[in-house]
Amino acid sequence: MKNSRSESYAAAGVDITAGYRAVELMKAHVARTLTAGVCSDVGGFGGLFELDVAGMEKPVLVSGTDGVGTKLKLAFLQDKHDTVGIDCVAMCVNDIICCGAKPLFFLDYIACGKNVPEKIAAIVSGIAEGCVQSDAAIIGGETAEMPGFYPVDEYDLAGFAVGVVDKKKILNPASMEEGDVVIALPSSGVHSNGFSLVRKVFGIGENDISKPMAELGGKSVGEVLLTPTRIYVKPVLALLEQVTVRAISHITGGGFYENIPRSLPDGFGAKINKAALRILPIFDLIAKVGNISERDMFNTFNMGVGMSIVVKKDEAEKALAVLKENGEDAYIIGEIIKSDEGVVFC
Repeated sequence: MKNSRSESYAAAGVDITAGYRAVELMKAHVARTLTAGVCSDVGGFGGLFELDVAGMEKPVLVSGTDGVGTKLKLAFLQDKHDTVGIDCVAMCVNDIICCGAKPLFFLDYIACGKNVPEKIAAIVSGIAEGCVQSDAAIIGGETAEMPGFYPVDEYDLAGFAVGVVDKKKILNPASMEEGDVVIALPSSGVHSNGFSLVRKVFGIGENDISKPMAELGGKSVGEVLLTPTRIYVKPVLALLEQVTVRAISHITGGGFYENIPRSLPDGFGAKINKAALRILPIFDLIAKVGNISERDMFNTFNMGVGMSIVVKKDEAEKALAVLKENGEDAYIIGEIIKSDEGVVFC
């Protein structure tokens, strides 16, 4: 790389030497995520990973891809870039574990108007933290400097993850029975969905979001909204080893009404006890300020439930105990019923 530079390309707005600097700055973050399967260093043309299938009869690869969406606007406004990478990883690995798979590795894609190495490194530090939380390795990625396409102080962030599960252990919602229990894993806030509505409600970009608010425990709207998405990989994998899990739903965009039915077989619905839900203050504030109906809130946001898990009724207490041992304050929010309505609140 010592002789790689182009004055003409730099004059057009792309500084390839800044890209090399960004790679050097991110190497320490990437090193935190290395696992036994990694076979390549950052900077190659492809990321290599040796798959260990010991003990598996028929290994199946499971993939997931996502981005952070317009939540990035909050990072731009507050000039804080070390948490959105956690969101990006979370949105991918939380989907993967809904199949019962263990995440193996992650690759990111960062497109920016101007490559500021320190900012790119901050983004990657969050990606690395997300990978550490999910025991996945960063084995590659891409940073694209695109002047004229993105504003100089903005970027987009996306990624994808790959995991593995033994075919016989892939979750099978068809085994679901009436009376099975629905367990909630708490979210940390809005996570990474619904931010187009959130930005409209609070007038983000026009109004001050840095003032402490009593409704949010003294925190500002900006601070609460930028809270990264929780990653549920390790507690869920521990649960899968000890309890019969029927299905898992990652509650993302579309809220309860869209995501829970995705894991239900035909003829079954989920009856949710609304009084049992631990709705976070940020959702009450969004509904109040935006004059948003309860139906729309539950059809847009996670409302404090980042993931729902369906288990056999006679294993519900054991499931709660396992999750608690693994750091989750899980609780029961409903049961499975015979219904074609998907989600029913009571």
